[in-house]
Parts: sequence; structure tokens; C-alpha cells
Amino acid sequence: MTSPDAIDIAALPAGFSDWTALLDLINAAFAYMDGVIDPPSSAKSLTSESLKTKASRELCLVALRDGRLAGCVFADRRDDCLYIGKLAISPDSQGKGIGRRLIHDVEAIARTQGLVALELQTRIELTGNQTVFKRLGFHETARTAHAGFSRPTSITMRKLL
Repeated sequence: MTSPDAIDIAALPAGFSDWTALLDLINAAFAYMDGVIDPPSSAKSLTSESLKTKASRELCLVALRDGRLAGCVFADRRDDCLYIGKLAISPDSQGKGIGRRLIHDVEAIARTQGLVALELQTRIELTGNQTVFKRLGFHETARTAHAGFSRPTSITMRKLL
């Protein structure tokens, strides 16, 4: 018997078609950043079609909580690492370890591919995210600025495997 909060994590199933639900999940998870980060998140520019294209080029893991979409993460191979992007947990599923499990599963995939690290970027303003990633074993490797900005806007973080 499964627990009432059973979480299943898997690669995006073949034939997945509910791109609107996946987009809604990402938008809901990133909504708290509105008015906090500058420039706005690239999640704002995603569409169902661009998300489908992204998923065709990158690994996408989804988390299902009691059979419904609760989280996702995209991972793209770059040199010696998997780059993690669009890690999103639905607001009503946050704090249940789903993000940690998604990162753990991406890490396992990277290891099977012989890669030496995971890498991600988080915004300067999102100190809570930085703290969480540090607890998961990531460390800062660089600060970068988005086009048109003279100050750093993002922190690159890396986890050696």
C-alpha cells in the first residue's frame, strides 16, 4: 500500500502531451520571484510549445504526488556535467523532499554517464535557494550578469560527484 503522500519520480513518459499542465507547474513554482529578481525569470517566456521542444532536447524528470504532477527538473549535458534547469515544485508540494529527490535522481543519471558534476544557476536575490543548494552539496563557482546588466545577477553553483 502506498502512503497518502506517495511520490513517484520518472523520466517524462513517452507520449506525454499535457504541456499546459507542465507549464502551469513551472509558472506556479516560479511565481514568488515576480518583483524579486531582475531581470525576470526566463520561465516567463516559456510556452507549451517551447517546453515541448526543450523536453525533446533535454532530460526531463517529473515527480507525481498521488498521481498528479508535483514537480519537474530539466537536465542538459554540458561538457563534464549535467546542467540543471527549471527545477520546479508545485507550491502545495513544497517542503516534502521532492526537489531533493529530483536532484538526487539527476545526480544518479550523471554518474551513470561518467560525468563529474552537476551545475546550476540561481539568482543573486534568491538567498534561500542558495542555502538549499549548499545543503545539497553545491558550491559557488562564478557570478555572472545577464545581458544589459553591469552587476552580477546570477550565481553559478556546482556539485562534484
